[in-house]
Amino acid sequence: MNFITTLFFCVLPLFYAPFQGCYSAATPPGDHTSSVVLPVTGNVYPTGYYHATLSIGNPPKSYFLDIDTGSDLTWLQCDAPCTKCTPAPHKPYKPNKELVECMDPLCESVHWPETHQCQSPKEQCDYTVQYADDGSSIGVLVKDSFSLQYINGTVAKSVLAFGCGYNQEVPASMDPPYTDGILGLGLGKASILHQLRELGVTRSVVGHCLSAKGGGYLFFGDQLVPSSGVVWTPMSTTEIEKHYSLGTAELFLGGKTTRMKGLPIVFDSGSTYTYFSGEAYKALYSMLMNDMKGKKVYITNEDKSLPVCWKGSKPFKSIYDVKNLFEPIILKFKKSKLQLNPESYLIISKNGNACFGILNGSEVGLGNINVIGDISFQDKIIIYDNEKQQIGWTPANCNRLPNMDDDDDGDGEPDSASLCKPYGSNLGILPPYCTAK
Repeated sequence: MNFITTLFFCVLPLFYAPFQGCYSAATPPGDHTSSVVLPVTGNVYPTGYYHATLSIGNPPKSYFLDIDTGSDLTWLQCDAPCTKCTPAPHKPYKPNKELVECMDPLCESVHWPETHQCQSPKEQCDYTVQYADDGSSIGVLVKDSFSLQYINGTVAKSVLAFGCGYNQEVPASMDPPYTDGILGLGLGKASILHQLRELGVTRSVVGHCLSAKGGGYLFFGDQLVPSSGVVWTPMSTTEIEKHYSLGTAELFLGGKTTRMKGLPIVFDSGSTYTYFSGEAYKALYSMLMNDMKGKKVYITNEDKSLPVCWKGSKPFKSIYDVKNLFEPIILKFKKSKLQLNPESYLIISKNGNACFGILNGSEVGLGNINVIGDISFQDKIIIYDNEKQQIGWTPANCNRLPNMDDDDDGDGEPDSASLCKPYGSNLGILPPYCTAK
């Protein structure tokens, strides 16, 4: 879980042979209105995360990055040399000689809200990033080329800043995620999304569509934003700095209020599960347990997948075996509501039990913050529109890319007369995108 990232400024002897050199010019190659789409791999259970594949370096090499809207800094495990690296799908990134200097505004952004001081203007920008689950990365900011494919198939090559992480820690209670690092998509200036906006590559809009079956897609820019059907909520600029906050909400189970109001809500794709603050979690749990009485499912202690699991007379094969027994959980904002149906808060464990994918945030140090994570994003397009300062969501088939112009009959499916062709960025992973003849 990557929410509430804390970054500390520290001057460390990061490299046995410090980088030398100067910046190379970024090459904004595209139309500011164009969009980039990336296939996504992963699932909520049992993997616990979703990742995108990015091509970095010259010549470009592929790396798997955990998608994280809850933090700003993108980082790769890095041979600088590597002091402590976790098992990963690819060899650690070999940095070039292009350092981000200490006086660079990006370095200042990485250290916010700590006071940023430089002993020398030309010194390297060191960082330590600490996540709420006690994972961490220590490294230095560098720049290198990212190759990103637009939906029309053309490639944008942009020089972006990211973390070269040579010392990573993973909590002893967790298996290390099988990725090469983190793709930070938060609100800060160091975010890849903000950098792409500054270079004129895409608009400052990011969206993800995570499939409950596994996989999905991620996009930068606004071309894949549905033209209708999206529930939009203004971003809150006062609740939680530098995170995608929707302001406060009231919590309901079915049609009944939990009496929990004024709950600060944050969207965070770096969190596998959803977390409610202690008091809200206890109120919801109490109502849920009362609601489950007499429904022929029973609390089991046999399953360690999550703290709360139910078993039936025989193992459940899917959420659809039990979803009718559970009420939707609803968050009501001032002008909208987010409904979490049972498939948005339950998983079926390998033992065939239904487990509650909402956890007590107070137990992991989140205080009064309520985090909506991947389990509640499944089979929805979630859009973070920084241009219009709003967050939107709508149900979607995340196993296929959306159709933009071919749905003349309004049924959500391409017309039979359509001519199908793959996106240039499809890479053969997602089903084809269809355009009308």
